[in-house]
Amino acid sequence: MTLPLHGVRVLDLTDGLGESGGRYLADLGAEVIRIELPGGSRSRATQPVVDGVSIPFALRNANKLGITLDLDTDAGRARLRDLAVGADILIESHRPGWLAERGVGPDEIRAVAPELVWLSVTGFGRTGPYRDWIATEPVLYGLSGVLSRSGAPGAAPLLPPAGLVEESVGAHVAWAALLAYHRRLASGRGDTVDLSAFEAIVHGFDPGFGAQGSAAAGRSEDFPRGRPNAANFYPVFPCKDGHVRICLLAKRQWRGMFTWLGEPEEFADPKYDTIPARFADADILHPLIEELFSTHTQAELVAEGARRGVPVGGVHTLSEVLGTEHFAESGSLVDTEIAPGLLARVPSGYVSVGGERAGIRTRAPQPGEHNDLTFAPRDTVAATGNPSDTPLAGLRVLDLGVIVFGAELSRQFADYGADVIKIENANFPDGLRQSKRGAALAASVAWGHRNKRSLGIDLRSSEGADLFRRLVADADVVLANFKPGTLASMGFSYESLAEINPRIVVSESSSFGSTGPWRTRLGYGPLVRASCGVSALWRYPDNAELLCDGQTVYPDHIAAHVAAIAVLAALVDRRRTGRGTNLEVAQADTALVQLGVQLVTEGLRPGTVTVPGNSDPYAAPSGVYPCAGDDEWCVVTVRDDEEWAALCDVLDRPDLVGDSRFATAPQRIAYRAEADAVVAGWLRDRDPQEAAATLQAAGVPAGAMLRLPQLLTDPHLTARRTYTTIGHELLPADLPATARVAVFGEIADPPALQAPLAGEQTRQICAELLGLDDAEIDELVRSGVLQPPVGDPALAREVAAG
Repeated sequence: MTLPLHGVRVLDLTDGLGESGGRYLADLGAEVIRIELPGGSRSRATQPVVDGVSIPFALRNANKLGITLDLDTDAGRARLRDLAVGADILIESHRPGWLAERGVGPDEIRAVAPELVWLSVTGFGRTGPYRDWIATEPVLYGLSGVLSRSGAPGAAPLLPPAGLVEESVGAHVAWAALLAYHRRLASGRGDTVDLSAFEAIVHGFDPGFGAQGSAAAGRSEDFPRGRPNAANFYPVFPCKDGHVRICLLAKRQWRGMFTWLGEPEEFADPKYDTIPARFADADILHPLIEELFSTHTQAELVAEGARRGVPVGGVHTLSEVLGTEHFAESGSLVDTEIAPGLLARVPSGYVSVGGERAGIRTRAPQPGEHNDLTFAPRDTVAATGNPSDTPLAGLRVLDLGVIVFGAELSRQFADYGADVIKIENANFPDGLRQSKRGAALAASVAWGHRNKRSLGIDLRSSEGADLFRRLVADADVVLANFKPGTLASMGFSYESLAEINPRIVVSESSSFGSTGPWRTRLGYGPLVRASCGVSALWRYPDNAELLCDGQTVYPDHIAAHVAAIAVLAALVDRRRTGRGTNLEVAQADTALVQLGVQLVTEGLRPGTVTVPGNSDPYAAPSGVYPCAGDDEWCVVTVRDDEEWAALCDVLDRPDLVGDSRFATAPQRIAYRAEADAVVAGWLRDRDPQEAAATLQAAGVPAGAMLRLPQLLTDPHLTARRTYTTIGHELLPADLPATARVAVFGEIADPPALQAPLAGEQTRQICAELLGLDDAEIDELVRSGVLQPPVGDPALAREVAAG
């Protein structure tokens, strides 16, 4: 199989942060050349290490070539310049200014390679007051608002599992790089891109000011200081052989559960058809469900739930995930070599292209393994586009997507210039429009559907289906995230659409993919997390039933980015081949890839991966520490002897530097409780933000736990103008929203056009793209094939006549 980024060359100078971005581009077929300094990258020692192999490094650098360059020498710098002239994209994660100090920064390199896309990914970006801070995953969880929503009410906030941050940042790296590259193909101009990991997690992991999941109907909107009782959102119950989780969101799902319970009289009131009412009486409802489930196995409960239309999923441990038949049969997990002589079961990759998995093919390179390779010059292609055009100008996307994933996927294209037409049917409304809780418009619609148009149409009618096929004839992309087989059952399989338009790219997504025993399972994000091992790690170590991932909608947002990258890669390939393709992204694969380090480590060393809580198993002191004030906390992680010495200096405790208990990292881990007590004692009476700034100034990774409202006034985010505002005539006030995916040198920030009402542009689209006149549109409206919003002239005339 020829992968979509075949012929694209990427120079990868990342070390730790952002490595997975190059890996995903390599999965999609790019020739990624990893460039390391003599001796190899620091990330080659990143824990966990098994048999001398860093598992994070091995996974995030598979499919790459590897060379070493000494950039402190003239020869090394000259080689980098030569490579840049023949490359399309360069990704680096060095300290801001480090490469420029050696004469090989973006200005110097792009002077000899103006078509190059240079992307710098750093913890906090190249500008702003935090630009020199150290970004570890716990620090980013704390500062981004993620930590403040994770954990049990009244308890310490809980860090989510490790690995999710780096992989999420990597997805943003790949998307931003391809956006700039797609523009270069049209305009001939490269770009310099500044991507902040902090902002990527704020806006892309589980944004507080972005599209929310269905359980948002049960949440408070007044930003309470404490963590919500999220255990009730997607509750977990013990069963005969472990635990299961349920998702009762739609009325029909609750009705199935109500019948399953034997129709208890105390819950017969129709008010319990609503999520808030069930949340309010969870202390009465949940014991009934627990009693019902206690005598059945996971498999029995999942099967019976499917029969009754109640979404139920098992809560799986890492070892159970590794042995799951579905993941083996679907190709999500494969056995392969990850280092010379080291075989492991690993997540294959994010996406399938043309029915084949675009995943791991070759192990990560050894230092300098490909130093002797000669890299051919890059082919140049004449570009005639206008450099001032948006990166995706001229593309048309037909969006059948729903809920958070669907909204976020198509928004990536709408924000950067594609004409995205959201296809809507009033008889089957998008769940995102149903989460408005009495408001005229759901905030999630305003966030998720900005910059789009909406076509109201009944695709289940023959006339509506024919109109859709006519739209496909001149479209570039079709997006859908239905249950596997739904698109084909509607008459819109990729094969049938490609007969109409061979250039069409069709992207389908579901929870567990279209192959394997779980392909027909009811799927929601919480069940995906539970099935893939994420939930089992997202808890306190001493409570297996109190899963703390109920507040998040992960992996919806980041899976949407993953799918967007694959679609854009297919569009890049279409320029070469003239043909489109079909893509498939299972949200479960996103979770598996991002939890890959723990899965692989558990497979190689069974029983060694435990629930860490807030302690880094490989560093001490490390944790989330209480500070002065009400529920105020600060994240601190000391990774090495240098940071320990800096910490002791800040604390004015020179005696601890020579203390044998803390002399080395292994010793500090052995005396973790004592080391943690030192940090806790110093932080107890200090403001978390002031304390974090003091520690960071000394070179110690630290970050205050910020709540969502604090993000809007954070000095760094403010300096980088990371938020914009979006408005809507049906909203009482404007909303803060993400301003951009990254800071581009030549690509303007997206507009913030008002999200459409359902069917708002129906007449405009039918006249402009289908050539229908008013009389034809009126007749289709009267017959229900077209569905413009209330107030449409044809509907008004019908009401007047009736």
